[in-house]
Amino acid sequence: MTLLQTHPRPTNTSPVHRTAADAMEAAGPQVWDDMTVEVALSVMAAARTGHLVVCDQDGQYTDLVTRARLAAVRNGPAYTDRVRLRDIADADGPFASPLTTVAEAEHAMRDRRLGALPVVDEHGNALGVLALSR
Repeated sequence: MTLLQTHPRPTNTSPVHRTAADAMEAAGPQVWDDMTVEVALSVMAAARTGHLVVCDQDGQYTDLVTRARLAAVRNGPAYTDRVRLRDIADADGPFASPLTTVAEAEHAMRDRRLGALPVVDEHGNALGVLALSR
């Protein structure tokens, strides 16, 4: 398990022009898409996090899974202990560019009812995660 790095946050950034890169938190644990749902839930519990960044064999971002989503899959009728994260991946899942404004990201998260939104660079690397304040 590798923690992803974030870019340093500039201290003189205007709140109006803050970008996702300015506001994001560390991405948290990065896991591979061949991990089973059961193991992913265990990793989440151990890391005390509500989400995991999922990457393919090349280390490129593919998905962000939440505890609620994994629990729903595990409780579903088609679940077996062989279901892997790649089997439930949301290939068209939303993400933000580091240049997306915080206001745009917040609007997208509220519209889609997302608690977290990954920040992904142009090369497919997960840089961090934006989370709505509770």
